[in-house]
Amino acid sequence: MTIAIYPGSFDPFTNGHLDILKSGSEIFEKVIIAVSYNVNKEGFLPIAERVDLIKKCVNKFPNVEVDTYQGLTVDYAKTKGAQVLLRGLRTSFDFEYELQLSQTNNTLDKNLKTIFLITKPEFNYISSSMVREVLVNKGDISKFVPDVVNEYLVSKYGI
Repeated sequence: MTIAIYPGSFDPFTNGHLDILKSGSEIFEKVIIAVSYNVNKEGFLPIAERVDLIKKCVNKFPNVEVDTYQGLTVDYAKTKGAQVLLRGLRTSFDFEYELQLSQTNNTLDKNLKTIFLITKPEFNYISSSMVREVLVNKGDISKFVPDVVNEYLVSKYGI
């Protein structure tokens, strides 16, 4: 079974993330969305809320599970028996960062491959940081995130 890890902070989970996940779930037998936990960095949403929201967004994908981890992604991938890291690309700026990350991961684990998937054009400008910025300034985020995420964030922040 080919297992892919889709790592990230997903803070919050966007339509772009969902687009990459849909494609990945069609390619790989199992995809684990791995929400990274960094003890040195406070997220916008607590990790438990992110995980809960993501689970609600992906419950229609039978070959997808959601988990959390901290530490090196390559170490987490080994514990899950994963052969692939799934990464999304929106722009050429993403590519530069992702290339460095991929090469670092390959140096740490030669058997772990990184696969890049490109978002559909209608999602290539969406980022979690942009969604947070629009939200805290009382803007409409409904076109940027899945409905369940939009409803949650709007109710949580009273917008």
